[in-house]
Amino acid sequence: MDESHIPTEIKLHQKSRLLEISFPSGETFNLPCEFLRVYSPSAEVRGHGPGQEVLQTGKKSVTIDKLEPVGQYALRLKFSDGHDTGIYSWDLLYDYGLHHDEMWQHYLARMQTAGASREIESPQAQSKGGCGGGTGKKGCGHQH
Repeated sequence: MDESHIPTEIKLHQKSRLLEISFPSGETFNLPCEFLRVYSPSAEVRGHGPGQEVLQTGKKSVTIDKLEPVGQYALRLKFSDGHDTGIYSWDLLYDYGLHHDEMWQHYLARMQTAGASREIESPQAQSKGGCGGGTGKKGCGHQH
């Protein structure tokens, strides 16, 4: 872990749905909840190997309900759609801040190619948290 990537301040702005993270270098990044959700470092989103990423749809209105520290190196974010399995290291959050714009454009391009929507499809689909919890229903597509 790069010591310069340990945040000096973390603020959750519920109304604007932004996580504001400041670093010792003086850099401050405002990362939207939707961005953090669709780029969750969890297996539900990233898959279990290269090429197994699962496109996250219907996350435009997602919020972060809770921030939980994980040791001295990361945060676990609990999202309003029930997703809570991603652990966001300080290095990862710093990297997300540096590369937010290009990552977001890549996500939007993938959504367009898939003909998918950022809007919520239905309350039932939203409650699945994007994975389906291994129920075999619409979700992440991998076995739990």
